[in-house]
Amino acid sequence: DVQLQASGGGLVQAGGSLRLSCAASGFSRFDDYAIGWFRQAPGKEREAVSCINSKDSRTHYADSVKGRFTVSGDNAKNTVYLQLDGLKPEDTALYSCAAGWCTALGDRWHYGMDYWGKGTQVTVSS
Repeated sequence: DVQLQASGGGLVQAGGSLRLSCAASGFSRFDDYAIGWFRQAPGKEREAVSCINSKDSRTHYADSVKGRFTVSGDNAKNTVYLQLDGLKPEDTALYSCAAGWCTALGDRWHYGMDYWGKGTQVTVSS
């Protein structure tokens, strides 16, 4: 079975850092997929945070995190990382990873995800 597991969340003060991991298993060809990171805060809609294409390592970011978050992948470990720096209280959310596709179209990026994992909570105190 395909599984995605996000980990690495926690409680951190504003300005701090965390590194999230998304471990994938059960994929016949992991590098056929893009891995996206998403977050959802209570009472808010899910937001697409970042995405990385496993084949060419092309990355995409939401404007709200550009310059602060960095996505990277290790295909040998079937794992994708999201480095969160300069955290703000508004970054508080449940962060999840998913596998599918993502691509840029003009100045925006689009995605479609086939598999979703359970999330990891990130809480940023002021």
